[in-house]
Amino acid sequence: MLTNPIPSINTPSPSSSSSNLNFPNQSLTLSSLLQLSLITMARSSILFLLLALFALTANSASTTTASNFVKTSCSTTTYPDLCVQSLSSFSTAIQQSPRQLAQTALSVSLTRAQFAKSFVTKLTKFKGLSHKEYEAIDDCLEEMGDSVDRLSKSVDELKKMGKSSKGQDFLWHMSNVETWVSAALTDDNTCLDGFSGKAMNGKIKASIRAQVLNVAKVTSNALALCNHFASKY
Repeated sequence: MLTNPIPSINTPSPSSSSSNLNFPNQSLTLSSLLQLSLITMARSSILFLLLALFALTANSASTTTASNFVKTSCSTTTYPDLCVQSLSSFSTAIQQSPRQLAQTALSVSLTRAQFAKSFVTKLTKFKGLSHKEYEAIDDCLEEMGDSVDRLSKSVDELKKMGKSSKGQDFLWHMSNVETWVSAALTDDNTCLDGFSGKAMNGKIKASIRAQVLNVAKVTSNALALCNHFASKY
């Protein structure tokens, strides 16, 4: 019986199969991917830098606006230069809020009054002063103690007053604040009056006057800013 011969099948040899693989194209594809990755990273970096620059510019503009608000508000006070000097470092927190401006001004006054009180307290321990000088220092210490108490009350009163306070409630709180700040200013001036005599020790007189006069000035400014805040509502 005859059988049909099995046709031969040309099976590619390993060498010929390998020669048909497109290694150059694979290498090119990998290179392209690497380049694309680098380009993407570069674009991301540029975008990040642009966003950072935008944020920095926006923050700078906000800071400038806040500083201008402080300067403009201080121009209405009795001592505008001192007002700017004492409040400009808080402009970022103040922004453009008359309420926050008044709150900060009161806090600055309170801090300086506390320092002045501490300074006068140390002077009571000095030796070699005249009886009149000791009396003036004691009286000043009492006045500065009252000034600290009243400024503390005014700070607390403004804090307790909610942002939603309106009408008579707002006016009542602000009336209390203005009354206490005004009384604190009177205390400062009363202390200064006690050192107006020529018989006082020159150095003691000058040192106390410098401290208390600064408190009186920043308190006067704080009162003006509180009055301005109250007039807006």
